[in-house]
Amino acid sequence: MTPRAFLPSAIALLRSAGVDDPARDARRLLAHALGLPADRLTLHLDDALSAPAQARFDAALAARAARQPVSQIIGQRLFWGRAFAVTPDVLDPRPETEVLIASALASPFSRVLDLGTGTGAILLTLLAERPQAVGMGVDISDAALKIASENARALGVADRCELVPSDWFASVEGEFDLIVANPPYLSTEELETLAPETRTWEPELALLGGADGLDAYRRIVEGAATHLAPGGRLIMEIGPTQGAPVMALLETAGFAGLICLPDFDGRDRVVGALAPSAANRDR
Repeated sequence: MTPRAFLPSAIALLRSAGVDDPARDARRLLAHALGLPADRLTLHLDDALSAPAQARFDAALAARAARQPVSQIIGQRLFWGRAFAVTPDVLDPRPETEVLIASALASPFSRVLDLGTGTGAILLTLLAERPQAVGMGVDISDAALKIASENARALGVADRCELVPSDWFASVEGEFDLIVANPPYLSTEELETLAPETRTWEPELALLGGADGLDAYRRIVEGAATHLAPGGRLIMEIGPTQGAPVMALLETAGFAGLICLPDFDGRDRVVGALAPSAANRDR
């Protein structure tokens, strides 16, 4: 049989499992099973389907029907034009996080700290875009740091990147002119409403931000003031309802130049601020 002949039943299987876009996902998984870029699949739909390729496709479909994300099944996700290895040990990089990247790249930086680095998508993208910069990524998860290390080597920035096991700032020393973070920001209530792809397959440690979703922001704001160089920037991704409370945390801590940026759907997505002055820090 040909790949084309298998697609209708594959799409039907994913549709019955509740997958949002079964046709798209079936084609992506078929391309992966055939070892093809997704945009080349159409050229090979009428080729003979080998037994090993069919077995890979069947396994991928079973995983997707169990609501495992496509990125985990194929092992990677594109982010800012680069491929990042993805496993169930790390948060899947989202397109909206590119708003944070754009904000970070809008001004110069030479030393960057990424808190809760996960795949390393934020830190490694910034280093790849700024070849003179160096950086540190911290995460409490050793498994996540292993993935970030693999991605750093694959992107050719490992020599400018230090990856450290740390509970936020606990093992961090020195000052940085840019601190970035996409911390866990879901409340306990919000976590229960997530789609199975996220709730079941991504690490709760990277999702749950406490009862109100703000626990990580409180710790980051508290520690960032002592690790930002004068004039340095703190940029954080937030949930769409968290702009006001996170801005309030920053203002209370004496940070200056507060901004809140929308994502592609117009929802609050990124908060930025400048390091507090010595006077504001001690107030």
